[in-house]
Amino acid sequence: MQNLSVIITFAAYLLFMLAIGSHFYKKNESLSDYLIGDRQLNKWVAAMSAQASDMSGWLLLGLPGYAYLQGLEAVWIAAGLALGTYLNWRFVAQRLRCYTEIAGNAITLPDYFANRFNDSNRLLRTLSAVFILIFFLIYTASGFVAGAKLFESVFGLPYHSALIIGVVVIISYTALGGFMAVSWTDFFQGIIMFFAIITVPLLAIHASGGFAASTAALREIDIGFLDLFTNGKGEPLTAITIASLAAWGLGYFGQPHILTRFMAIRSPDEIKPARRIAMVWVLISLACAVVVGLVGRIYLPETLASTDAEKVFMVLVERLTHPIVGGILLAAVLAAIMSTADSQLLVTSSALTEDLYRVIIRPQATEKELVWVSRGTVIGVAAIACVIALKPDRSVLDLVAYAWAGFGATFGPLVLLSLYWKRMTRNGAIAGIIGGGITVLLWKQLEGGWFELYEIVPGFVVSIFLILLFSLIDRKPTDPVPRLFKEARESF
Repeated sequence: MQNLSVIITFAAYLLFMLAIGSHFYKKNESLSDYLIGDRQLNKWVAAMSAQASDMSGWLLLGLPGYAYLQGLEAVWIAAGLALGTYLNWRFVAQRLRCYTEIAGNAITLPDYFANRFNDSNRLLRTLSAVFILIFFLIYTASGFVAGAKLFESVFGLPYHSALIIGVVVIISYTALGGFMAVSWTDFFQGIIMFFAIITVPLLAIHASGGFAASTAALREIDIGFLDLFTNGKGEPLTAITIASLAAWGLGYFGQPHILTRFMAIRSPDEIKPARRIAMVWVLISLACAVVVGLVGRIYLPETLASTDAEKVFMVLVERLTHPIVGGILLAAVLAAIMSTADSQLLVTSSALTEDLYRVIIRPQATEKELVWVSRGTVIGVAAIACVIALKPDRSVLDLVAYAWAGFGATFGPLVLLSLYWKRMTRNGAIAGIIGGGITVLLWKQLEGGWFELYEIVPGFVVSIFLILLFSLIDRKPTDPVPRLFKEARESF
């Protein structure tokens, strides 16, 4: 598909993203503007940008690739994510939006934790920022790998050249426009992703002879390919495997790039309609992503290798569409990649700028200086993530799974309990962060038996246990902590 039409389509799309970044460049007069858009997201942009930044390149690469290899086993991941999305919007979004404003108008997650627990010596804030940096480097690297695979597949570029091109584009508009540029580009990227993930499986099913013919062909692959309780080889799924796949839903409560959208929505009253918009997008997108992998197995009878399976969406587009249409559909992959990578870079930048540079290094820094420092950290973090992404055999899904588990276990229990439990203390929060984060890092290195369980599960459990334990043996919180909790609860 190295065609002039595709190149023109991609170029037009990238220029549009850069134009959005340029538009918001002069609107960033303060760090709050740059990092959280001064809490001015409407329900549509909040919903679409939250889900587009959530799903990332793995929606069009990782999940279809998994379904291509394992069949309906992939539904367990999709179901867990759908449930997690709903629970996050239902039980976290409004409370976090209100609490962050009441607790010192916090503009980052570490900032919220510090204000919520009266973190006078800044240890909680610093630990939060460090773990955000660690796991977002891995997460951002997954986006860069996906982008490199896209440019490699479409334009026949060497992997490393493709990687650098993708990184430069994402850095450009993120550093320029900040949070509002990222959110509005994610809004348009979410629309493109939605259109593409519906169109491609419909085209593939039609080309394979229709729904009935496709289903029959899938059954011929293996008796267990369409069985929820067996893998792609017909082997029964263990309880550990099913729990690991469904446990992806636990990760939502601790994802900073998603939680930031809740903090930035302009009114708590817009949370409910935004939730409805988000759920329609998520349910349809996840279902279609699984179908892409399944029908791809029919239309592409040659079995793709485990790493090449993540290219099934792109290969289908190449074989089923005209170059102009293909360029638009492949731009959706770029949209999916960029919508998450830009958010990750911005949240990491916010942690380093707001929670480390301003608090510890230069408390007297001006707003303009902080905006420029934040732009600089976007570039620096992207460069490190680019180094991590240099190996072309990296799996997008594996990288995302590791980072997703890290955030889910490190911050998920902390966010939930901080919003619902008055007795929680600062020391409990610190213990939960350390316990959850380290459990994920260590569990990932172990193999066999119970260690095959997705690391988010033990990390989540350990974090909750330590938060409860250290909070209960600690002294009860004193003002302003109980007063702020009461004010926040009354505003829900």
